[in-house]
Amino acid sequence: MTVASETVVEFSSRFARAFPELAVPWHAAEFPDARLLVLNEPLAVELGLDPTALRAGNGVGLLTGNRLPASAMPVAQAYAGHQFGGYSPVLGDGRALLLGEIATPDGRLRDLHLKGSGRTPFARGGDGLAAIGPMLREFLISEAMHALGVPTTRALAVTTTGVPVQRETVLPGAVLARVAASHLRVGTFQYAAAAGDDDLVRRLVAAALERHYPHLADADNPSLSLLEAVVHAQASLIARWVLVGFVHGVMNTDNMTVSGETIDYGPCAFMEAFDPASVYSSIDLQGRYAFGRQSLIGEWNLARLAEALLPTIDADTDRAVELAQNALSRYADAFNAAWSEGMRVKLGIPADADEAVTTALSTDLVSLLQIGRVDYTGFFRRLADAARGEAGAAHELFADPEPFNLWAQRWLALGPDAAAMDARNPVYIPRNHVVEEALDAATAGDLEPFARLLAVVRSPFVEREGWERFARPAPDSFGPYRTFCGT
Repeated sequence: MTVASETVVEFSSRFARAFPELAVPWHAAEFPDARLLVLNEPLAVELGLDPTALRAGNGVGLLTGNRLPASAMPVAQAYAGHQFGGYSPVLGDGRALLLGEIATPDGRLRDLHLKGSGRTPFARGGDGLAAIGPMLREFLISEAMHALGVPTTRALAVTTTGVPVQRETVLPGAVLARVAASHLRVGTFQYAAAAGDDDLVRRLVAAALERHYPHLADADNPSLSLLEAVVHAQASLIARWVLVGFVHGVMNTDNMTVSGETIDYGPCAFMEAFDPASVYSSIDLQGRYAFGRQSLIGEWNLARLAEALLPTIDADTDRAVELAQNALSRYADAFNAAWSEGMRVKLGIPADADEAVTTALSTDLVSLLQIGRVDYTGFFRRLADAARGEAGAAHELFADPEPFNLWAQRWLALGPDAAAMDARNPVYIPRNHVVEEALDAATAGDLEPFARLLAVVRSPFVEREGWERFARPAPDSFGPYRTFCGT
């Protein structure tokens, strides 16, 4: 690493200074042939950064960790985690670095974090590198999620490294620069708790409250207040995943943030034919993280956070357990409320409609979609047409339309608002076959398909002429879809 002569950004390095127990000073591998591949200019402006400067030599050096300002203290973060239900006491950033925090023009702090920047002490035998395809996938999917209104980390840039990466074949290497509200994970608290360091846990709690829930910073019981806040944040987040048909794929506790942002887009995908058993991860052989299990796994992960916080919730273990269980018991209601309200809006049902009627309509529809294996995203756009009087638009998706027609009579009686439906139900999502086409082309050196798809998913709600193929599900010839973590 060299110090940039012209500073592109200043870092506060708060995490590195406040938590040396969780931060291993480290530097990115040297990438002398690095070249900027794609830059998120709207995000750069939001962060108060100059896109022109980021495209220049010092900017590219910043985005690879090779030319940092003197204020930067790059660290590999330590954390633990349950991976597919099995506990690993030490995970950490094996191929990633936290460069530090950026203060945005509106006064918020945002982490700038690299992925694919080389081996760290947490690499566990990995090469610490990343290939172009998975890094562009995270850029694409995170921007799609942002456009859909789902809280998410975001990609600032993908930079080619000039270093080949050996996977099943040799692939061109890349570094992703990611922005997050923070990288405090459930696994961060698990690591501190496993060390038996209650003071460290309390300091993490204070930092999390200050950064993400400042209205709770003076709470009488900070750890309990944090748990309650994260329970609601995660319930809302996962409900939003379900509402847009998103399958995370790797809901390990080290991939659950206390901020309530979606993080780590590895084996992820948007569901097409509605099926709660949908799994897109090549390594999730048991379906632990299937689409329909995401809410349950969210609750399970939160229980692991509660366990880590117990000694700091109350000195009396029995009392601590009681308080934590009370907090966790609110998760299901919070998730169901968020999902039910989201479905009401997706169905265009007026806000003053009877809640029991709305809930029954929503749950009955889910059963119909599952039986019919109907394209989830396409169905809701056609349903808006049905609200306009084009009854055939939606029922044509069902092999046996009669049960849907009976459901539609009940729904239409509530006077659904088609325009409101169009504003909430996307025309375009990152369709899996189109994503793979774009990533394959980018790996081969052609970025045009990626740029086109990125433009599409950034404008998901307005139907546009010439974009028809982006709204269609994959052809049967595409076959079963599997994604990989990229390591």
